[in-house]
Amino acid sequence: MSLSADDLRSYFDRIGWDGEPRANVQAHTATIPFENLNPLLGQPVDISPEAVVAKLVHGGRGGYCFEQNGLFRLVLETVGFSVIGLAARVLWMLPDDAVTPRTHMTLLVELADGPVLADVGFGGAVCTGVLDFVSDVPQETPHERYRLVQSDGEWRQQTEIAGEWRTTYRFDLTPQPQIDYELANWWTSTSPLSHFTQGLTVARSPAGRRMTLRNFDFATHRLGVPSERRRLESPAEVCAVLETEFGIRIPDRDALISRLAALA
Repeated sequence: MSLSADDLRSYFDRIGWDGEPRANVQAHTATIPFENLNPLLGQPVDISPEAVVAKLVHGGRGGYCFEQNGLFRLVLETVGFSVIGLAARVLWMLPDDAVTPRTHMTLLVELADGPVLADVGFGGAVCTGVLDFVSDVPQETPHERYRLVQSDGEWRQQTEIAGEWRTTYRFDLTPQPQIDYELANWWTSTSPLSHFTQGLTVARSPAGRRMTLRNFDFATHRLGVPSERRRLESPAEVCAVLETEFGIRIPDRDALISRLAALA
């Protein structure tokens, strides 16, 4: 499926697209927030192309990986790039040998100078550039340095935090059909074992900083300086931060306030 000319123009207008994936990963992650309001409120997450465009392009919302990378794939394919959808096992904040399900969507994009990994849907640790498929070579991005490490037929994406390389996820290059994303999305958005149904997770990565919100804990991270952290005092203040700092159009304010009160 391709985006209509009007939808593509609306996406361009929202993020300031200039047509080149290396730059536009940064523009997308700076503008469209990562958020899980639907799973948190018990609302379905529809990852069909029509639903993703309506929500992220026209609806003043963000989403998580299946929505973010689903939209980014649509845009790239519409303007002529070849894209392969991949699936990853998340290892962020976990031991490297942890066994986790394939519940993260990421993308392989064919560029003129070779394939790159592009991912606009990994929350507060999202890589805001693309990564060339070379192993063990640190690569500069608009935020932290990242690298890909290849071993035993798999790749690991890693980010450098305070001089230490930490794995975000591992994956192979097997193309994923949409039905597999549908199944992973269903589990991620409905299971009580999924952290997306149990607490608020929001992130955006403008130039020079990252902003994250975990329930009532709001933080701004900048390279080379201590993070700024603030505990929000009420559900109403959380809603205000969602609107002003993340640009989210809250779908059901009363339901969100009630859900946040239960998490306080």
